Amino acid sequence: MTSRALLVGFAVAVMLSQPAIGVELPDYPDDEVAGVAVNYTEAEVGDYTLPDPLRLSSGEAVATPDAWREQRRPELHALIESQQFGRAPGKPAKVRAEVTEGPTPAFDGLATREQVTIPLGDDDSAPSIKLLVYTPAKLEQPAPVLLSISFVPNNQRVDDPAVRVGQRWDRQSQQRVPAEGPGRFGKLPVRLFVENGLGIATLNYADIEIDAKDAAQHGIRGAAGDNLADDQWGAIAAWCWGISRVVDYFETDPLVDANRVAITGISRLGKTVLWAGANDQRIAAVIASCSGEGGAALSRRNYGETIAHLASPERYAYQFAKNYQQWGPEPRRAPFDAHELIALIAPRPLLLQTGTSDKWSDPKGEFLAAKAATPVYELLGQTGVDAAELPPAGQQVGGTLSYYMHDGGHGMVPGDWEVFAGFLKERLAD
Repeated sequence: MTSRALLVGFAVAVMLSQPAIGVELPDYPDDEVAGVAVNYTEAEVGDYTLPDPLRLSSGEAVATPDAWREQRRPELHALIESQQFGRAPGKPAKVRAEVTEGPTPAFDGLATREQVTIPLGDDDSAPSIKLLVYTPAKLEQPAPVLLSISFVPNNQRVDDPAVRVGQRWDRQSQQRVPAEGPGRFGKLPVRLFVENGLGIATLNYADIEIDAKDAAQHGIRGAAGDNLADDQWGAIAAWCWGISRVVDYFETDPLVDANRVAITGISRLGKTVLWAGANDQRIAAVIASCSGEGGAALSRRNYGETIAHLASPERYAYQFAKNYQQWGPEPRRAPFDAHELIALIAPRPLLLQTGTSDKWSDPKGEFLAAKAATPVYELLGQTGVDAAELPPAGQQVGGTLSYYMHDGGHGMVPGDWEVFAGFLKERLAD
């Protein structure tokens, strides 16, 4: 049995006995959300035709890798940028980082810990990212690193008492306060990664911008003097912009192989890492967990959450460009769909992870999107998802573009980390 098979087999055994960790969804009613009907019946999905990712807007077929890279990919990126996530600024002229803790032994000497502050502006009031990085202590060359963009500050994301207490956004007082206590989400498996020759890092998305309707007033968009035009960046694009600033820092860190940086996130942060990977081609691999509508799930499928639910002003319109709302009433009129967002990451490794019972996020819609993006991966000399049917829980399908479901709901289970580590070891090997 291969090491990958062993990892996956172990993961399934763990998953069957562990609860999901991630975003806690409310109990959505079966009939409607935000005044919009919800469908969970395959027979009522309806008929739809997906736009061809390998055909230019002029109608001309894309038949070569050069035509994809030079014509179709820029065209698709500009379309999704303007109509879904919004246009963000480029790299700042000056990138600063303060290493607040240099390389320090951690986890019984298995890991080396670094803590870094990355200011996102010249003004002292501008937000700053608090980055936590672990790399294998015994590795003699720079390590590949998985960066997890997280819902909580770093001290609540790892079992390491030496990590500095971060700050969380307090909605009642409308300010950042110390994040004391254990936190609500699962811990990063630092030992698993460093024992497999991989680094792992984390940051709190609220360091970049808070997750609320008035987000732009309390984050990088406000600091940048954002005018919130119809095609301007939403909160997801702001979080992506912050991820790229971390990649800037990794290019200066001698312990990190900046050519092998992967990113991961759950739910709305699954959407975030997909767009971050599409935006920043320095990112070597993406692992998107339960990204659902607005992420890897096909919008043309009338199943679970739809654009009308997601981009409603009552819910998460602030996470996207204003233009995105126009596609809510009739998503099949949109000039793009999720398979084309996935295709923007080709030919780099991408793993879509979801859960069998996460109906709201439409696991089948993610699977079908992966299949529809596979021709782009194949054009670029890579392998995608060729499985004819939705696989059962615990069976990873695909190659460079892969799909995997645990047995459970929204978010991750601890065993998913075994699958992630196996995927990265195989795809980011020297």
